[in-house]
Amino acid sequence: MAFIGEIFSQLKAAADITVLQEIRDGQVTGVTGAEFLELIRKARTFLAARSLKKGDRCGLLAANSIRWMALDLAGMAEGLIVIPLYFRQAPAELVAMMKDSTPSLVCCGDATLRDGIKQAWPEAPPYFLFDEIFAGAEGIALDRPQARDADPVTIIYTSGTSGEAKGVVLTAANVGFMLGCTSARLDSLMGGGSGQDRIFHYLPFNFCASWIATLTFLLRGSLVTLNTDLTKIPNDMPAVAPHYFLNVPQLLERMRRGVDEQIAQKGGVTLAVYSRAKSAWIRQKEKRAQAGDAIWLWLGQAVIFPAIRKKMVGENLKALICGSAPLTPETQDYFSMLGIPVLQVYGLTETTGICTMDDPNNVAPGRVGPAISGIEMRLGENDEIVVRGPNVFPGYWNRPQSTADAVRDGWFHTGDQGDMDASGNWRIVGRIKNLIVLGSGHKIAPEAIEEEIARQLPGAQQVVIVGNGRGYLSVIVTGSVTGEQVQVALDAVNPELPHYKQVRAFHLRQEPFSIENGMLTANGKLKRDLISARMKSEIEDLYQVKQAV
Repeated sequence: MAFIGEIFSQLKAAADITVLQEIRDGQVTGVTGAEFLELIRKARTFLAARSLKKGDRCGLLAANSIRWMALDLAGMAEGLIVIPLYFRQAPAELVAMMKDSTPSLVCCGDATLRDGIKQAWPEAPPYFLFDEIFAGAEGIALDRPQARDADPVTIIYTSGTSGEAKGVVLTAANVGFMLGCTSARLDSLMGGGSGQDRIFHYLPFNFCASWIATLTFLLRGSLVTLNTDLTKIPNDMPAVAPHYFLNVPQLLERMRRGVDEQIAQKGGVTLAVYSRAKSAWIRQKEKRAQAGDAIWLWLGQAVIFPAIRKKMVGENLKALICGSAPLTPETQDYFSMLGIPVLQVYGLTETTGICTMDDPNNVAPGRVGPAISGIEMRLGENDEIVVRGPNVFPGYWNRPQSTADAVRDGWFHTGDQGDMDASGNWRIVGRIKNLIVLGSGHKIAPEAIEEEIARQLPGAQQVVIVGNGRGYLSVIVTGSVTGEQVQVALDAVNPELPHYKQVRAFHLRQEPFSIENGMLTANGKLKRDLISARMKSEIEDLYQVKQAV
């Protein structure tokens, strides 16, 4: 049975149990398994009436919602290939994806999104709003999904950090395999306990790992609460009191800074205990404990840390799950200090979102866990991670040459550099195509240096190393920081680096790089080539000034 049928069976078993709910304007609304199946039936009836053929594409453009997921499952069940599109992405980029994938129709969350696309692409295919799709016309009960294991069920467009985004085709078999793996790992996390898992979810469904996670939650019969306003996460999260939820490093870094700032403002005894307990924790991890550390750490663990944990994530949390980018060991250790394990995952859209997952019983900070059972991973040329297994996609949509370049002799070439420790835990070093080659021939992965500088600059939004073909490295810093602060940060970081990795010059940019100004991908990754092109003049100035000196 394809995974869609398994999810439908689970929803039938949970007919009277709430499985999905969303927080909108402070109000929580939800659906039971039976109510969710009815939404799926309405969507399937609507799609079936459009005279679509199996394998036709269906665009899905909307923010996260219960109806988004119902329509996604309905489209796949009808044998369509669903193309999830990011509602915050620039219309020109969305149009390029749709022209590439040629959907027969587009299902749109609201009129504003529809009108934005129509303005950018007057010849767009037919658009239908959610309100029309779920209007409630009676139809035939379409119980049996048409999708089979070998059938493509989705085309998810990759980030496109250095060029035009490519459509990654995933089959029902890819997804079914991955759901079995993720569900088994959550079983391990929950200790095989009975009862309904509680999950808080805020990451957009059009991102592969977010989508896979949500399908896993539905397959497990969990209670999934959707956040619909990112500014409300600090309030919504503890109110939901989740057992676990999926995160990106950016949020965890923001949560960490937020705690430090709030306690600093509070001052008094709380600040004194927190600061001393945190310092004691760091010294203990570094095996250089001092007299009195045990007392301060005991006070922190008895009084301060539990209060922070409860206010931040509620009382039920088993772990935070983090992916999409490397998480600094310092942040992972910080949450561990609070009694909150952070489990990392690693993967790409081409690997159905995931290749490795931390073992809840054996977490190595700074690493992303071992390869999932059934998946092979090894190092190729330039320490590139290559992957083989049932999670690897069949190819890019309408791009046979790109597929042939990426998958060779059955191995998918990830483009990521990494290494594996003696326990089988992988570490991601950086992207091969991000390597900076200096005029001296030295090859430098910029990510680790950027992380160190950013750690010294809490007010920075982004830190971007440049210097390809140059004599030394420079850095672009965005956000509310001063030149003096950047210089202090460089003075702290440079002495720990070999001479060729030291950063010699910097440029301040007030406006952060963003999705809206085209400098970030849909999931927040830097478009380094575009940044270098748009800031060519500023980068040239950095090197002219230095050479004049």
